[in-house]
Amino acid sequence: MSVTTAPAPALPPEVEALMRQLKMPHARALAPELIATARAQRWEPVEVIKALFVEEAAGRARSMLATRRKAAGFPTGKTFEAWDESASSIPAPTQQGLRTLEWITRRENVVVCGPSGTGKTFFLEALGQQAVEAGKRVAWFRLEDLGALVRAHRSDDSVSRVVARILRAELIIVDDIGLLEVGADAAEGLYRLVDAAYEKRSIAVSSNLHPAGFDALMPKTLATATVDRLLHHAHVCQTSGDSIRLTQALAGKGVTPMS
Repeated sequence: MSVTTAPAPALPPEVEALMRQLKMPHARALAPELIATARAQRWEPVEVIKALFVEEAAGRARSMLATRRKAAGFPTGKTFEAWDESASSIPAPTQQGLRTLEWITRRENVVVCGPSGTGKTFFLEALGQQAVEAGKRVAWFRLEDLGALVRAHRSDDSVSRVVARILRAELIIVDDIGLLEVGADAAEGLYRLVDAAYEKRSIAVSSNLHPAGFDALMPKTLATATVDRLLHHAHVCQTSGDSIRLTQALAGKGVTPMS
């Protein structure tokens, strides 16, 4: 014999209207069920009020997290839940120190450089995701994205305003410097961003080259000015070893076996 649970009664229209006016969507969604439970269990009125406020606060926190995560523009959604600390050539104490995010509070930078496939992008994305979860705003770019922004806004001389908008984020990540040839627009975009963020915001970059070799990618004068500002307050992490992706592929771990 099955037991059918009656649906919770709807909120009185005036109460629902007030909750809409006060912009309490999360509490409003829970309220009918919560009130029914409170009646059945004879809750004190203050318990009902507290439960509604707790649900609204938690719902707003979830919504804000989703908004910050979407605005960041992360490439894959990787987090430290899938990160193998022991497989990285970055020293464990350095990893743990960066994961505290205190360097962002101090407006310091992070540079992760080394061969392709050694976990640079994964580590920076996981750091970015952790920063978002800690309530910080993050912006993710590839170097060519910066070049496209410079090209799009040079005609009306609004590049500086675009860079200022980017700096609303507390952490700006630029991925894969040195992987592709750096055009003049991308080089300018990187310099403008690093210069504007200097001692105001944190920048994290991944690169196949150590920043000392950036003059092989862009004009020497521009490279020198960029690297000078980038490294002044930077934690530099050098990765090494074989490509993790290639190692997993050769071991048959890159795909799901076909049945």
